Amino acid sequence: MKVLFASLGNYGHIFPLVPLAQAARAAGHEVWFATSGQFHPILEKAELTPLACGLTVPEAFIEAAGGQAFLEANGGAVQASDLSPEVLAALAVKAFGSVLPRSVFADLAPALDQVRPDLVVYESQNPGAAFAAAAAGIRAVCHGTGRVSADPTMDPLIQQELFAAANDLGVADKLGHGRTLGNPYIDICPPSVQSQEFLDSGVTVIPQRPVTFAEPAELPERITAGEGPLVYLSFGTVVSSAKLLRTAVEGLLPLGVRVLVATSSVVDPAELGELPERIIALPWVPQAEALPHASAIVHHGGHGITLAALVAGLPQLIVPAEGDGYANAPAVTAAGAGRMLIGQDLTAKAIETEVRTLLTDGAHREAAARIAREIEAMPSPSETVARFAEFVA
Repeated sequence: MKVLFASLGNYGHIFPLVPLAQAARAAGHEVWFATSGQFHPILEKAELTPLACGLTVPEAFIEAAGGQAFLEANGGAVQASDLSPEVLAALAVKAFGSVLPRSVFADLAPALDQVRPDLVVYESQNPGAAFAAAAAGIRAVCHGTGRVSADPTMDPLIQQELFAAANDLGVADKLGHGRTLGNPYIDICPPSVQSQEFLDSGVTVIPQRPVTFAEPAELPERITAGEGPLVYLSFGTVVSSAKLLRTAVEGLLPLGVRVLVATSSVVDPAELGELPERIIALPWVPQAEALPHASAIVHHGGHGITLAALVAGLPQLIVPAEGDGYANAPAVTAAGAGRMLIGQDLTAKAIETEVRTLLTDGAHREAAARIAREIEAMPSPSETVARFAEFVA
């Protein structure tokens, strides 16, 4: 069978689909992976065949804001942390509802004509791929990236933009309704954390175990062979800032634990200042390899890192700074597997207090371990691959 995977151009959108794509390839299927060109080297290292498709998420936000004129007006570079929440929300509506679906459709439609796959597997925030599959008469399956949440303010606005784009592209009458456009949904979020409203919505759900994927890299020996508890700290590739990381590091210092900080490409580790030997700051951390060495994790609540912490059975402190975090933090907290800090509550002292609780209170670790066992019992990616014939029937 020929299978084409399609994802928006960002780590948190691509990485959740890679394990299923690799399982499909291992089962002997012909596999392509369509996404933005800058991520193709990662896919090639994962032995997947990339196809150029769509803008990256940051590029789409820039286009939604006015493109080159916007950049020139802001000194040539803008970080998400530089913009107000209201501006970011407005840009998100336009980027995800219009700019990205149109960009993906324009690139993917000719690729589908060339490859003629039997099945398109697209990630849930990439409906442009579903548009292209519908236009080509190819069956499609939607692949989740984490917990599904409904934003009563933004969701209707995104849907309005999305179906305006579908009308313009001539595919509106070929799509189903709802979040998955009528397609089955591969759900990698454990049911105990997933939105019950979504599970009860009538969508055909295909449960699949989340598998943590990251670009391979070597960890320092102080991480792999060090003694004592290790706290992993990361605020992702979108919302990370030197100020936020410094606040977190300041809060972790009094605990006397080892700390591994993933600053991302957005923050130079040098911006954190002089650090004691037990705190290591790196621009890139192979998360899948680092988490088994950790005792707790502090992060922003992105889907990928939240699921990775649950897979590893780690208690987590979530400091939400964007949409995913505001959905994941309450769900993880309600499940007993973590804590959260929001807004004015975010201080170094508060971080110290919350992480100390995670490290000393066995209830959070027990809850995290319980969810890890739940995840282990979910069907593997290879079991989903075994159902591919069912999806195209």
